[in-house]
Amino acid sequence: MRNDPKRLPAPELLVTFEAAARLLSFTRAAQERFVTQSAVSRQIRALEDDLGVALFRRRHRGLALTEEGSALHDACREAFERLRSTVTQLRAPGERQVLTLTTTPGVASLWLIPRLSRFTREHPGIDVRIDTSLDLRDLDAEGIDVAIRYSRLDSMHGSRLFQESVMPVCSPSLLENGPPLAGPADLRLHTLLRVVDPMMGVLPEWEPWLAAMGLSDLQPAGRLSFSRYDDVVSAAVLGQGVAMGRRPLIDALLAEGRLVAPWSGALASPRGYSVVLSDAAGRRPAAHALRAWLLETAARDGYASAPRA
Repeated sequence: MRNDPKRLPAPELLVTFEAAARLLSFTRAAQERFVTQSAVSRQIRALEDDLGVALFRRRHRGLALTEEGSALHDACREAFERLRSTVTQLRAPGERQVLTLTTTPGVASLWLIPRLSRFTREHPGIDVRIDTSLDLRDLDAEGIDVAIRYSRLDSMHGSRLFQESVMPVCSPSLLENGPPLAGPADLRLHTLLRVVDPMMGVLPEWEPWLAAMGLSDLQPAGRLSFSRYDDVVSAAVLGQGVAMGRRPLIDALLAEGRLVAPWSGALASPRGYSVVLSDAAGRRPAAHALRAWLLETAARDGYASAPRA
């Protein structure tokens, strides 16, 4: 049934088209396919005749996809990636898949790594490589599959992992043996621990909370600055000052009693964490499994939306 719109073109035409669309060159596609340039040109023309649409704009200095060509390329790329993944599993069922996940050092050490062994137990064929950085990685350009991103809720991309809430925290020894901490105003007697980003300067952690408490003009006894949030938390555990605790990152330390909150309640933050997949990882079942596990873990911990105070 030549006129059946559901009929698929010949597979070799689609394979040649995908190579030409990816490379935007009939010559390079011919080299990849081990055929002549004229053979590629004929196959593309045959595919266009079959579909009844132009797939490329032939320009003096190269090729460009038409709107129809771009749609077909997206479909071919996704289908071929799934085929390659399935064929790989059939040919080498024991071969392990490797995913690279990037996030900040604080998220990695305080939240992700303590939970990650559960993922490896549940998905024994998938290895995870952790990249910790304060830089905003270009996932596709750097070959990274998954990111846990920290951003404002109103500009968040990807799948929301959890919203952040904040409150001052310190070590039990500082609360018991240090200067008084009967109320927020007593922070003037203490050293405040904070993050200073090398590029952005002092991050606005304390200022919004102090403003909400009506203490915008408070001057602490001192300040200690660190480039990483996990170092801020370590200093707080050691009794070196009061940190702005970011839940749920510090929840395990609160549960263990290594950190305490001088006052009950937490202030909802306009920021939170999301899970983002690269374009390439979006076609990998393993990456979807990792994203689903991250979201399920946050929900299991009670953070499907905002952290509870």
